[in-house]
Amino acid sequence: MWTNDLLQLFYPRLCILCKKQLIEDEQHVCLHCFCDLPRTNYHIRMHNPVLKLFAGTLHINKILTFLLFEKDGKVQQLIHSIKYYGNKQLAKYLGRIAAIEMKTDRLFKGIDTLMPVPLHPRKRRKRGYNQAEWIARGIETVCHCPIENNVLFRAIDTDSQTRKTIYERHRNMEEIFSLQNADSLRGKHILLIDDVITTGATINACIKTLSAIPELRISIFSLSVVHIF
Repeated sequence: MWTNDLLQLFYPRLCILCKKQLIEDEQHVCLHCFCDLPRTNYHIRMHNPVLKLFAGTLHINKILTFLLFEKDGKVQQLIHSIKYYGNKQLAKYLGRIAAIEMKTDRLFKGIDTLMPVPLHPRKRRKRGYNQAEWIARGIETVCHCPIENNVLFRAIDTDSQTRKTIYERHRNMEEIFSLQNADSLRGKHILLIDDVITTGATINACIKTLSAIPELRISIFSLSVVHIF
């Protein structure tokens, strides 16, 4: 016990957002900041605005987004901590919390498999992990669906999408994914998982590739979505 107290003295656990010290049951984010995070609640709307990004795309069963990503906002801080500062445990924690909150609406009912959007091997080696996979690990602790990493692969390592137009983003993502062991997902309902949806280019590219699998049903989960509606 004294060892933990000593660690807390020299290395206090701080909220990622407000930098205040976390109390015993808080993880990564203090309760005040956590409650203040902007939920999209799109799944309870009659018309989910994210559908606009996937107009005309076949095979989509439902689209789930948890947090609203705004420039220089709190959610951006969390996503950057996950994506650029090695905080994979935060990704798992937020995936679990999202699943707990959304499970009450039975939104994960009928899902057979969790599929993180893959990174190119070069980018994965550089980052050390795939943030979408760690979000999926958090969801897995609640929904108990297996994670599938051996079917969809990123065959081409694209450059950053950040400064590209919507058209350039979609062109940049053409033909970058490939399939292996596709028969293992025939007739399954998968949840395709990513950290942030901006224009939908990455998810659309995944769906285009996955649509070659017969009788596959696809739902989408993103930890956040950019406020563009």
